[in-house]
Amino acid sequence: MFKVEVEQEVDGRWIAEVVDLPGVMTYGATRAEAMTRAQALALRVLAERLERGEDLPEVEAVFSIVA
Repeated sequence: MFKVEVEQEVDGRWIAEVVDLPGVMTYGATRAEAMTRAQALALRVLAERLERGEDLPEVEAVFSIVA
């Protein structure tokens, strides 16, 4: 399960990061938008790793949202 950390920046934007996948960090105007973008980016990163034959972490579920 990948943890998505979400917090609101001082300027009002939301930032979401998938901690276990370096570089997977996104912004959104809303909390939901930031989470959705981070999940989509994480899936793209995992798909690229899979296509390249790289090791993927074993997970029972894909995401866990952390406030």
